[in-house]
Amino acid sequence: MRDPELTVVAMTRRFREMFSVQPTVFRAPGRVNLIGEHTDYNEGFVMPAAIDSYTSVAGAKREDRVLQVYSEHFDEKIGLRLDALEGPPRGHWSDYVRGVAAVLEAAGHKLSGVNLIIHGDVPLGAGLSSSASIEVACALALTALSEIDVSRLELVKLCQKAEHKFAGTLCGIMDQFIAGFGIAEHALMLDCRSLEYRPLPILSGIRIVVCNSMVRHELASGEYNRRRADCEAAVKLLQGHLPGIRALRDVEIKHLETCKDVLPPIVYQRCRHVVTENQRVLAAAQALRSGDTECFGHLMYRSHTSLRDDYEVSCKELDLLVDLAASTDGVYGARMTGGGFGGCTVNLIKADGAASFKEHIERAYRDATGTTPDVYICQPAQGAEIWLEDDDKEKVLT
Repeated sequence: MRDPELTVVAMTRRFREMFSVQPTVFRAPGRVNLIGEHTDYNEGFVMPAAIDSYTSVAGAKREDRVLQVYSEHFDEKIGLRLDALEGPPRGHWSDYVRGVAAVLEAAGHKLSGVNLIIHGDVPLGAGLSSSASIEVACALALTALSEIDVSRLELVKLCQKAEHKFAGTLCGIMDQFIAGFGIAEHALMLDCRSLEYRPLPILSGIRIVVCNSMVRHELASGEYNRRRADCEAAVKLLQGHLPGIRALRDVEIKHLETCKDVLPPIVYQRCRHVVTENQRVLAAAQALRSGDTECFGHLMYRSHTSLRDDYEVSCKELDLLVDLAASTDGVYGARMTGGGFGGCTVNLIKADGAASFKEHIERAYRDATGTTPDVYICQPAQGAEIWLEDDDKEKVLT
């Protein structure tokens, strides 16, 4: 992951070369979810933390209604007319920019044309929410440069809508929410129904370490949406036996067991994961508040087992990473994080063992698979922000 100060210097230089004007730089973080997977779109509980890996967007206003956008990752520049943004997902990186602009316009926020350069340090397809990171960073840039006042909560909700409509992934609110509301040195305990949240400090003696299996997932391929459809189908079937429920958030495990026979077996499995995962998040929040790291770690392992066996979104590489972590001294807990089918694991470990853990995982995973994983020792980070004002000279080296 690139040094943020070096990123902003390089971006401003490139922006001046490309557009002959000093930009404002915005950024939004990726995220890791400590526990609470596939519960957000079931109106349940999650516990994400923003991480110190960002999508940065350098921008300046234009005098027309055109977005000129350059992606450093893809080394590609595209033009988008603000009066012609609608259309289905195209499977192109610009869908995220186009989608955010389109939903802002549709909500009545008239945008100005802007020039943008996008730089991303959040690994693509790794389950660290690069999509929400680019959406929230671009939304912040578009509204600020257009001098539009949009509340942070509305911005987050519009970014979620953009991902649904323009990227084709029916995600919950968690990823966009933590990108917008992350708090440095904290995880958030988020109620995805009420959107109430509670900051939970990460103890100084603990490190969050993310291990990338290097197996890229494709949420838009359909498996994610199929899991969501299974959950929605279950709610409709259960409503005839459990009056008053509107989401799996409202179902307790004892009620689910009572109604087991009304659900297809695979749908029952999906429900069992969501219902028990919600309880694990609540228990994990209590453990973190009381400083019981051992309990928190145990809940992480149980979460992974449920994701592997009931929700069936893990893979052999993720299972290997969890097994390697579980056999390593100083590790409290490990689990897959993100949508699944590849991507990353999240590990909670003793701070003084982070460096040796990184070396061990890199070596052991490479020996087993022939692939060297990326391993990140993360710091819980702040949510989306203006990183460099266009007249801030101190951060820019000329």
